[in-house]
Amino acid sequence: MRLRVRSALGREALANRTTRTRGGAVGGVTSGAVREASRVRLNAMALWGRGGRMGLGLGLSLDLGLARLVCARGLRCSRRQSHGSQQGENAARPRSSSETRRLPKIYTKTGDQGFSSTFTGERRPKDDRVFEALGTTDELSSALGFAIEVATEKGHTFVDELEKVQCRLQDAGSAIATPLSSAREAHLKRTAFSEDAVQDLERWIDAYTSQLPALTAFILPSGGKSSTVLHLCRAVCRRAERCVVPLVQAGQTDANVAKFLNRLSDYLFTLARYAAMKEGKEEKIYRRQDP
Repeated sequence: MRLRVRSALGREALANRTTRTRGGAVGGVTSGAVREASRVRLNAMALWGRGGRMGLGLGLSLDLGLARLVCARGLRCSRRQSHGSQQGENAARPRSSSETRRLPKIYTKTGDQGFSSTFTGERRPKDDRVFEALGTTDELSSALGFAIEVATEKGHTFVDELEKVQCRLQDAGSAIATPLSSAREAHLKRTAFSEDAVQDLERWIDAYTSQLPALTAFILPSGGKSSTVLHLCRAVCRRAERCVVPLVQAGQTDANVAKFLNRLSDYLFTLARYAAMKEGKEEKIYRRQDP
C-alpha cells in the first residue's frame, strides 16, 4: 500500500514538473494526476473494506483498531466532522462506473443465515447474548446522537461530553465483541476497556450535582426536550447494562464495561436535570394516583 501511494505521488510530482515546464500554473496538478490520486484512494478503500470488517453484528465496516485510535486521539466521533468531509466528497467530480465498482460494499451476505462473527472469529447466532449486548449499546449510541442534536439546538455546552461517551461506547462494544473465553493476548490488548472512562463520568456527575438543587422527590422524565431525550437515553443505558451483566458474570466480558454503563445511567440522569435547569423548564414530580 505504501509503495502504491508513493508511486502515485511520484507520478503526480512528475506531472507537476511537466506542467510547469510547458508554461502551466506553478503548483498545478494535471487532470491525469488527479485521476491517479483518485485511483490510489479507491484502491486503498477497497483493500481496507475487504480486511477491516469488525464482524460485531452491528453492520459496521470500520476497522476496530482505527475506530479506537480515532477516539483516543480526540478526533470527533460526531456529525460535525463527517459533515465537512461529506461536503468535500460531494463537491468532487462524479466517479466513473469503473471507479465506483472498486468501492467496498456495505453488505457481505455472511449473516444471511442468522449467524455473525465476534472479533475473535467465533460464529454465533445473532440472538446470542453477545450480539444482544452489542445491539443495545449501539441503540444507546444512536439515542445519544439524537440527544446531541437536540442539545446542540438548545446551545448546551455538554455536547462534547456526549460525543466522547459515544466513542467510549464504541470501545465498550469492542470489549463485548471479544469474549474472554476465546480471546488471545493480541485481542485483549486491542480491546481492553479502561477504568478511566468511569472516572470521567464520576467527575462530570460531581460537577453538575454541585450546581443542582437537592433532589427531594421522585421526578418523571420531563423538563424540556433536551432533558426528556436524556432520560430516554438513561433508560436505554439501563437496558444495555442488563444485557452486559450476564456476560460479566459468566467471565466473558471485562467488568469495567458494566461499571461504565452503571455510572453512565447516573450521569445521564444528572445531565437531564441539569439541562432542565439551564433551559428554565420545570421537572414534573411523581404523585401517587389514588384510586
